Amino acid sequence: MFVAAAVCPCPPLLVPAVAAGAAPELDPARAACADAIGALTAARPDLLVVVGPVGPDAAGPYPVGARGSFAGFGVDLGVRLGQAPADADGRALPPSLAVGAWLLERSGGPGPATVEALGLPDTLSAEECAAVGRELAERAGRVALLVMGDGSACRTVKAPGYLDERADAFDAGAFRALRDADTEALLALDPYLARELKAAGRAPWQLLAGAARGAGATGRLLHEDAPYGVGYAVAVWS
Repeated sequence: MFVAAAVCPCPPLLVPAVAAGAAPELDPARAACADAIGALTAARPDLLVVVGPVGPDAAGPYPVGARGSFAGFGVDLGVRLGQAPADADGRALPPSLAVGAWLLERSGGPGPATVEALGLPDTLSAEECAAVGRELAERAGRVALLVMGDGSACRTVKAPGYLDERADAFDAGAFRALRDADTEALLALDPYLARELKAAGRAPWQLLAGAARGAGATGRLLHEDAPYGVGYAVAVWS
């Protein structure tokens, strides 16, 4: 049964060692993420699943103990998913899930909960994402989600995707839905528009909507910003 979720952005720049001199710019986002993960711990989940956007080759589940690294960003820093020993033959966590694992490690972890991860490609439809969310919510008596994903990367001319005039409205609608725990509004997000706007959070947000649908969750938006022209939101559902 779904009991709680934390929604966080997933740029590797959240990790201060990666951001280096630019690290202070994301201090408010880091603080909000810490508060959101604290709410997950307070929900006392049996199972916590970190969900994040990935490429097709990285899609699928990652078991407890899976490891990730920020070596690809020039930083000798590794992370581990939960407390179990790592599977030496397992896949490495992709960046979005590695950032989630880092946030959990930084917060001290979610208590005794089992921690797993799931990578979602943006090729999944809203209905497919929601179906995966429903399946996750049925896996344990108390299921919490750490939902990683950014809004549009087209908010300014200096953004990774340059400026798209539709980006502000897309993010405003998505972030309002996250604030209000509005599952129907999240499921109504257009996957094709999200892809054009480089909004990597679309699929994870729609998985959340499927997991929480009918659970009577309430939401709070803890942080909203668009540094570097990318929309970032931090929210809590419980």
